[in-house]
Amino acid sequence: MKEDFYSILGITKNATAAEIKKAYRKKAIEYHPDKNPGDTKAEEMFKKAAEAYEVLSDPNKKARYDQYGHAAFEGAAGGGGFGGMNMDDIFSQFGDIFGGGGFGGFSGFGGGGQRRVKGSNLRIKVKLTLEEIANGVEKKVKVRRKVQAEGVTYKNCSTCNGSGQVTKIANTILGRMQTSATCGTCGGSGQIIDKRPSNADAQGLIAKEETVSIKIPGGVEDGMQLKVSGKGNSAPGNGVAGDLIVLIETEEHSTLKREGDNLHYDLYISISEAILGTSKEIDAVGGKVRIKLEEGIQSGKILRLRGKGITSLNGYGSGDLLVHVNVWTPKELNKEQRDFFERMSEHENFTPQPEKSDKSFFEKVKDMFS
Repeated sequence: MKEDFYSILGITKNATAAEIKKAYRKKAIEYHPDKNPGDTKAEEMFKKAAEAYEVLSDPNKKARYDQYGHAAFEGAAGGGGFGGMNMDDIFSQFGDIFGGGGFGGFSGFGGGGQRRVKGSNLRIKVKLTLEEIANGVEKKVKVRRKVQAEGVTYKNCSTCNGSGQVTKIANTILGRMQTSATCGTCGGSGQIIDKRPSNADAQGLIAKEETVSIKIPGGVEDGMQLKVSGKGNSAPGNGVAGDLIVLIETEEHSTLKREGDNLHYDLYISISEAILGTSKEIDAVGGKVRIKLEEGIQSGKILRLRGKGITSLNGYGSGDLLVHVNVWTPKELNKEQRDFFERMSEHENFTPQPEKSDKSFFEKVKDMFS
């Protein structure tokens, strides 16, 4: 089982944004590769801390994680979700976490050396049916993204001499002060384009259509976002590609209504069917199912088909299909029908005699949410 993000950073769920940042900074320093050369365990902890910070430092991601756990991010990025971060991802995204270059001696952080530029993210919408949401689905979508053109070559930036940083010395009342900043010419990569084909843009990129496979876990909801790492626009030079952000949209089902992991179905039967009993074929995700209604079934009865709902996003089984029985009363009767019901209106069998086991409306609603 994947380790809890709060445990990785050594904080509680009610930690403030400042406390989260401070905890990550502490872990990053402790397990930084430059301080632990060749230590694979330290490198793994370094990546885990960065992954935890990526989620917990973002209010939207944190809220989803608090509600669904790791399952909120599973299924994207080729099965990695928000995981699978490499060193380039960490250094490019969180290089400013230490601020001011105070830890510039660590590669990729602060003011020390080149940094790999990250390409821009792309955003798409994917519409899913209830059947696709029920158990998860793999979608193949066409994405037009920028990639490096063939024949592009780079050379060291003349402004920073390939270091990615420019140093300035200023005379102040406290003496000579030296500051370092990211090179504005190369964006910190230390490289600029030397040669590029005519069809490439100023960054040496061209637009290309690509088919991307997206694994979507069961139980996602409308408005959720998944991330496919590295499938956004490429970055110039040896930069890190951006991400593909996938917004989930859901199609409304004709007969089934979703409520969390449960599904609801309104079943209408005639008075005769309610009295004599019957069997009915109803809609369910994955196909039709047949249910049996006993003699004398009451209107408002709720039948629960366990496990016939939506797969839980947190991995705890599936919801149920709740069938709401509604006895339909005809609005018009012919003379023979009216005579029959008039004769029966005084019969004891047609006098309401609810049993103690018959639940009230409020009890039925309570059962639906239990």
